[in-house]
Amino acid sequence: MNYKKPESLLPQALLQLLLQPMSRATEALVRLDERLSRSDISEGLLSRLDFADAIASLWVDGELAHMEDLVFHDARMDVRSPSPELVLAHLVLRARREIASAPADWPFTAAGLARLRGRGVNDETHTPKPSSLSKLAPDDDFDEALAAFDAALAKATTALEVARTSTSAKAERHPLLYDLDWDEDARLQKWQAVVGEVESLPSVLGAAIMLDAWQTIAVSEHSPWLGRQLAAAYLRERRTALHHLPTLNIGLRLIARERRHSRDRSERLIAILEAIELGAGQGLKEHDRLVLARAALERRLQDKRDSSRLPALVQLVLSRPMVSAAMAARELSVTQQGALRLIKQLQLRELTGRGRFRAWGIL
Repeated sequence: MNYKKPESLLPQALLQLLLQPMSRATEALVRLDERLSRSDISEGLLSRLDFADAIASLWVDGELAHMEDLVFHDARMDVRSPSPELVLAHLVLRARREIASAPADWPFTAAGLARLRGRGVNDETHTPKPSSLSKLAPDDDFDEALAAFDAALAKATTALEVARTSTSAKAERHPLLYDLDWDEDARLQKWQAVVGEVESLPSVLGAAIMLDAWQTIAVSEHSPWLGRQLAAAYLRERRTALHHLPTLNIGLRLIARERRHSRDRSERLIAILEAIELGAGQGLKEHDRLVLARAALERRLQDKRDSSRLPALVQLVLSRPMVSAAMAARELSVTQQGALRLIKQLQLRELTGRGRFRAWGIL
């Protein structure tokens, strides 16, 4: 591959200006990723960060959703009819989970982008299944040829499905909901050209340029949040964050809006780099807090029977920003009264302050 020189993408003066913010952001990301690779609570922390990043994503776009509503909605235990903002927050949450569970390059494939944009098919495996006919072939060369044919057929089928869904989506665009002059596919191709150009740059700087380009081009008419998740996926694909999906929204929430939407490109890029650093820093702080909380909770597990459900409740509390009695009862296979007794034994803090739909957690 013929990579372009960095000077052809950014002026030399701008590269020097971005060097220190880029180094700090990279250091913070690598430190958090290394901490997660050795941590016993990484799974619970990542679950919490997904919820927090989904809420922060709406805040960055000027919307508001409550954490407790998102947790209950995700558990299908809504206390009220979900608002459009809550549905959008859950869409971001599900997108993060899908990106994290898929191969690192999947979000940038045609099928991955179509799926994340809501135009693809539901492919659960992300990889073509081998043909059952290959089991009947005694010759290894024939097996390899048949497997290659299966892979090509699956790729062609996926491309045709993506094209079909894209065409049907254009045909169903209602003028009250969509701008008929908004050519999202053309904007996406322009953004993908930027993605190809940043391969020669350090991954963190490339992610910042990708995100700034997504916002400047305004690729998606109804999904501005997707660019931030794709920038996080790019950091994962470039192996800067091997063990987690970075939380850019948490960091962007701490940056002033005037800086995030500045007319000066250098100011916008610096703001994004600082957001990456702040998001990783918040992850480190949350990790240290959960370590202390788990130590305090485990002290209450001493002298308990081996069949006690308290250890399972501890894991549940660490993996969710808050839990209700119904959620604990379902996860632990106990009654709600039994779940309330277990919550009382752990001395969890009530977070809602309501008589109904109460929820507990750690602070």
